[in-house]
Amino acid sequence: MQFIKKLLSPFTTTMKFIQNHFKAMIFLLILYLVFAPNPKEQLEPANLETIALKGAIFDVSETLDKIDKAEKNSAIKGVLFDIDSPGGAIAPSIELAYAIKRLSKSKPVVAYSSGIMASGSYYAAIWADEIIANPGTMVGSIGVIMQGADLSEVMSKIGIKSQVVKAGKFKQLGTPDRKWKEFEVKELNKVIGANYKMFYTDVANARGLDIKDKDSFANAHIFTAKQAKDIGLVDKVGVRYDAKNRLKELSGVERASWKQEDKFDKFFKKFAAESSTLLHIYFPSLTIR
Repeated sequence: MQFIKKLLSPFTTTMKFIQNHFKAMIFLLILYLVFAPNPKEQLEPANLETIALKGAIFDVSETLDKIDKAEKNSAIKGVLFDIDSPGGAIAPSIELAYAIKRLSKSKPVVAYSSGIMASGSYYAAIWADEIIANPGTMVGSIGVIMQGADLSEVMSKIGIKSQVVKAGKFKQLGTPDRKWKEFEVKELNKVIGANYKMFYTDVANARGLDIKDKDSFANAHIFTAKQAKDIGLVDKVGVRYDAKNRLKELSGVERASWKQEDKFDKFFKKFAAESSTLLHIYFPSLTIR
């Protein structure tokens, strides 16, 4: 009997392990099936890549990292810069613009927008080799804004008074506890005006526009894709299919093989999007604007 037990012990141990860890093994199997590389992808090295810019522009470190890697990757012959963004902060928008400018010196870049390409996100795209906009895209808003609330009346009603100790005439610029003084507004306008000039000057230089016409293509105007093309802000009106084909032509690749997004990241992005949709269905008032 002992002999039989010893003989069967490897089998019984294996079965016991499977019973005790069955759920974990199933989970690992699912992960493998979801994230395992496609054999076809392994046989066809990617030669084109899409880099997306979605949502408001604040932290762009991940996007910059992707641009830098694409620039250094000799296998990647062209990049599609996929934009759907209302803009954002000035500094990160400029970081993206100059990163795309560097990238376009080594390989073609086509900027494509499928929704909104306005303000900082348009700034980010100006040095692409070509800009293509979906017919339903809103383009433009070349301008700079700084705004804040005057909460002095609210504070007065609830009995709150601010106390300030400062050194420097302009140190209280933009605080919301009072109406801004005239000399403070002038100081803010000095900064806003300088940034606006930099914005429309870069646009004019990158797009080959006459800077004397800045009031027609800048001035925070919003354009349809066709209007933007007529004024010179975009090169073509088309859909994603057209943008990808144009990048293929500019890159000179015979057979396009697009770099696939990391499956793990894609899975969790999809999970987050579906979770957000469910929250909106069951809690429609829970929104961020």
